[in-house]
Amino acid sequence: MINDANNRPSRQNIKQVSATQALTWLARGWRDLWHCGTLSIAHGVLVAAFGALLLRVAPDSFWMLAGAFSGFLVVAPVIATGLYALSRAIERGEPPNLSLLIRTWTHWGENRRADPASYWCLVRFGLLLALAGTGWVLTSAAFITLFAPAPINNPADFLRHIVMAPDSYVFEFWMILGGVLAAPMFASSVVSMPLLLDRHVSMMDAILTSWRVVLLNPLPAAIWAGLLLGLTLIGFATALSGLILIIPLLGHASWHAYRDLVDTTDLPPRIGPGEAK
Repeated sequence: MINDANNRPSRQNIKQVSATQALTWLARGWRDLWHCGTLSIAHGVLVAAFGALLLRVAPDSFWMLAGAFSGFLVVAPVIATGLYALSRAIERGEPPNLSLLIRTWTHWGENRRADPASYWCLVRFGLLLALAGTGWVLTSAAFITLFAPAPINNPADFLRHIVMAPDSYVFEFWMILGGVLAAPMFASSVVSMPLLLDRHVSMMDAILTSWRVVLLNPLPAAIWAGLLLGLTLIGFATALSGLILIIPLLGHASWHAYRDLVDTTDLPPRIGPGEAK
């Protein structure tokens, strides 16, 4: 096994950053976005197109839409795997091209021969996030159904009876509930996916590393979480068109957040596309 106890991330692998470092990550992400051009923007186009399809297929199915978009926020680190790979290639001085993306998404066999135990680590983590997103949607539905003054069947009902309802605090409590449930998922995923892509660590080690990052950098992590949520909401508010740039921007920036927050010097690299096995 490549990933033994001596190669597991520890507290010594975590670096502290300034509160304003998140702005540097965005600047670097913007640089990578334009360096990769069409390949980066294609990720945003696909996500925006998927959202548009949902709106067209189920414009009045509020809980289906809520589930889809809440799930998107949770599994976004998985969607951005290709963007992490592109930023890593730029960092290494390798060409960030389509061939790299194809190899990134199809090199599981190489990892399987190197270490069967971690073969599905990226997939398992993605499924874990998807399960968490589903749990939030079910919890949210139960909360709204229990406390809403009228049935919520579509987005207009939600705005009328929850967001804009006078003398009611259901929306405020719903937001607090969402924050309480979202915080541990953010802490578990802030650097997990790029770490799993880049280094030979287990899923649990990646999650623990992510928690250590947040605990050692609470203010930078909170600012980063706010930027992620705020920019994503802007993407939604622009009829999804803003996601075309926001998705690749945040994906590339997340790679730089990982690189600034985790010292990987003593962690074995994961076998990547085309590398020697």
